[in-house]
Amino acid sequence: MNVAVAQTESILGELEPNLRKHLELIDAARTSGVDVLLFPEMSLTGHSAGPDTLRLAIDRNHRFIAEIARASGEMCTVFGLIEEGAGAQFYNSAIAVRHGKVAFVHRKINLATYGKLEDGKHFAAGSHIETFELAPGWRASVLVCADTWNPALVHLAALQGATLLLVPISSAIEAVAAEFDNPHGWDTNLRFYALTYGMPVMMANRVGAEGDLTFWGGSRILDPFGRPLAKAAGKGEELVRAQLDFASVRRARYLLPTVRDSNLPLVQRELERLMQARALPRSR
Repeated sequence: MNVAVAQTESILGELEPNLRKHLELIDAARTSGVDVLLFPEMSLTGHSAGPDTLRLAIDRNHRFIAEIARASGEMCTVFGLIEEGAGAQFYNSAIAVRHGKVAFVHRKINLATYGKLEDGKHFAAGSHIETFELAPGWRASVLVCADTWNPALVHLAALQGATLLLVPISSAIEAVAAEFDNPHGWDTNLRFYALTYGMPVMMANRVGAEGDLTFWGGSRILDPFGRPLAKAAGKGEELVRAQLDFASVRRARYLLPTVRDSNLPLVQRELERLMQARALPRSR
């Protein structure tokens, strides 16, 4: 399976020019035979678009989504936006389109509201971890940025049959704190998941700047042993391409059977015990 991540710079709050860039990169990816293309988090709106949610939010039937779906054809394209759901609820969402229609939607669950990040002020949290089929043997799960800093969410994706993890992010050097090395942290995080679950990982980060935030790029594709197959050459815009081989997933999971040995009954029992303990009134 031929895959690519689009390391791009978004214009904050400008949907039309961001859409044009998406369509240009989709055309380039399809021309080069890409089967799966991943854009960064909130690629249609820009990272800091939360305060402008009422103007920028679109629903799944919006013409922009339809245009991206038509342009993608048989290729699966995953991109980010502010989604307006039922009941005037707004989400930081990643939408997958294929064959001219929406194939999958993931609403960000871990809304980063710390450091210089303000997701929780503007968006409702998603509530599901699911997967969708890409090709025989290949099932993908999408986790948006801070979702992957909750290991339980990655575990749930793997237990639901994910054999490819798609990670759109919008990570800036200054986002958390001076002591927190975002590029090094992401390198460790992604290699850990790929190696532990025998699951290739595609990560798309943006570049450029918004206010006092500097986005560092580093988009990459890892094999199921945690080794880099391809990585962005610098801090500019580019398509990062690689080829994934399902035989390597089979071998990785045979050698390290994390999914096989997950022991769901134990996990369920312990979760129920913890929930019961939390529900008990404190003794005086």
